[in-house]
Amino acid sequence: MTKLTSWIKAFRLRTLPLAIASILMGSFLAIYADTYSWTIIILAIVTTLFLQILSNLANDYGDGIKGTDNANRVGPKRTIQSGEITPAEMKIGIIVFILLSLISGVILIIVSLGSNWAIGLLFLVIGILAIAAAIKYTVGNKAYGYSGMGDIMVFLFFGPVAVIGIYYLLTSNVPTTFFLPAFSMGLLSTGVLNLNNMRDMKNDADSGKHTMALMLGYGNAKIYHFLLVTIALTLAIVFTMLNFSSIWQFIYLITYPVIVKDLITISRIQDNYKLDPYLKKLAFSTLLFTLLFGMGLVLS
Repeated sequence: MTKLTSWIKAFRLRTLPLAIASILMGSFLAIYADTYSWTIIILAIVTTLFLQILSNLANDYGDGIKGTDNANRVGPKRTIQSGEITPAEMKIGIIVFILLSLISGVILIIVSLGSNWAIGLLFLVIGILAIAAAIKYTVGNKAYGYSGMGDIMVFLFFGPVAVIGIYYLLTSNVPTTFFLPAFSMGLLSTGVLNLNNMRDMKNDADSGKHTMALMLGYGNAKIYHFLLVTIALTLAIVFTMLNFSSIWQFIYLITYPVIVKDLITISRIQDNYKLDPYLKKLAFSTLLFTLLFGMGLVLS
């Protein structure tokens, strides 16, 4: 039971709602277009969960063996850092979730696209790139998370790739305006990462991990965070106005006061370790925003 608890801890369950949110956004858009399949949606959610857990395990491994996760790190203690899981055991866990992600992804592609092998091959390549991105964030000598590229990758894979990807698998088309909520999801997800990197700036600097937040500096990283979140919220409103058919579509606006209040609080925080609670708050606010955004579409 102790080892099982350690693995559950390594899965970082609090990160999973944010990953699911992007798939839900694309699914709600498909339901709004009246072309969807619950089987495909469930397969997409399962595949995304496998990929997110894979990313979390690889992050634990990469930061653990590099020494970035150490006594000076702010936030929850990681499993390799604490010795609860050995690097060799974590490698096995990573391999298991690579296989689970591949199997689930291939099934998703076959069920969604059938004999359309050309598009299926494209999605397979995207899936393999997603697996590579999950691993290479912190693993290896050229881990992109150590050179300020994490923000771009999170934006792409949690935004357009996830939202537009599942929408296409469900509908076989992509209206141009549907990129707006996809970008919103990517920006909000990047905001969560930025908060994480702002929180860890001091230790990352000592460990040679050059995140976007570290390169910008604490003050500019706050401005960057403000822009990420406010642009995301604005794009959602623009989408609704362009596709307006019912006042219910604006129901997601009830999440805005909480998100804006947190933005104001974050702008005033001087000690970066105090940012930790706001990671979870933004992640769950993003999920709530997505659910209400989708509810508005369904009710319209």
